[in-house]
Amino acid sequence: MTRWQPLPAALPGEARHLVEHLRVLKGRTGLSLAELARRTAYSKSSWQRYLSGDRLPPRDAAQVLCRLGGGDRTRLLALWELAEQAWPQGAAEPPAEAAPEPATGAASEPAAGGRRWRTAALAASALAALLAAGLLWALPRRAGDRPAGRPGDALSRAGRSTRSARTRCP
Repeated sequence: MTRWQPLPAALPGEARHLVEHLRVLKGRTGLSLAELARRTAYSKSSWQRYLSGDRLPPRDAAQVLCRLGGGDRTRLLALWELAEQAWPQGAAEPPAEAAPEPATGAASEPAAGGRRWRTAALAASALAALLAAGLLWALPRRAGDRPAGRPGDALSRAGRSTRSARTRCP
């Protein structure tokens, strides 16, 4: 169980209620901050700021944590709206880019975003390797290099000079 630091004294009561509720939801998930970051579109440090009361979490982050923790969405959104109005100016964090929420199945939950980046990176690497191999194969050889001919070419050239001196049989 995570031992939380006390919330800042300057944090308004509405914001304090939201953060305490988010802490309870996070505890229900049984996830560490790193695991929570892997399952959501928000980093470990962002979750640390949200759960320590340093920043107002984006509405989407609160909803994702509510879903993962099995909380009451209506209650959470009411707490979030009250906290947003009371939160000290300049402490709100801009919402994350529109990232799809992970699916609810246990097999598809972990690291949905990370897997997409790894897959894209692997595909890009494979494509780069294929392009490099194709270019090396297709590039013309240097002027001094002779392309390897058929195996009998050297003999047939040598044999041509002697054959041309011979007379042909009718």
